[in-house]
Amino acid sequence: MGIDPGTATTGFGVVESRGSRLRMVDYGVITTPAGMDMPGRLCLIHEGLSRIISQYQPESAAVEQIFHHHNAKTVITVAQSRGVILYTVASAGIQVCEYTPLQVKQSVVGYGQADKRQVQLMVQKILSLKEIPKPDDAADALAIAICHLHAQRLAQIYRSEL
Repeated sequence: MGIDPGTATTGFGVVESRGSRLRMVDYGVITTPAGMDMPGRLCLIHEGLSRIISQYQPESAAVEQIFHHHNAKTVITVAQSRGVILYTVASAGIQVCEYTPLQVKQSVVGYGQADKRQVQLMVQKILSLKEIPKPDDAADALAIAICHLHAQRLAQIYRSEL
């Protein structure tokens, strides 16, 4: 499972690995009302993510790390969302991994400076989807899930060679 943290919109993507093939199971967003206070928004994120975890019971989850942003307020609110997400996943007994946006782009596109559209097109191709997943937060979450599955596959190959 991949998770793209946010306070207004948190993206999720559930991807299944069967051998060398990846299959999209589900994706979407958890949204919170703009006028709601932060504690209420964080509770909605926790509740929504808990329902998704209960429904799909992922073996592991990947969360995007915060990247440097010029707006400190944005970083703080995303950090709060990430904290709730990390807690929710870990308290469900699920392994949590974190990846930077650079790692996700390199894994999915092969180029760390890829733009959003390039990442979305590769997500569409890798998962054999008829169209680019929408909204952007859900597409990003699928990219994070793909990155995580690629990293797990490489780690497994490395372990088998030791």
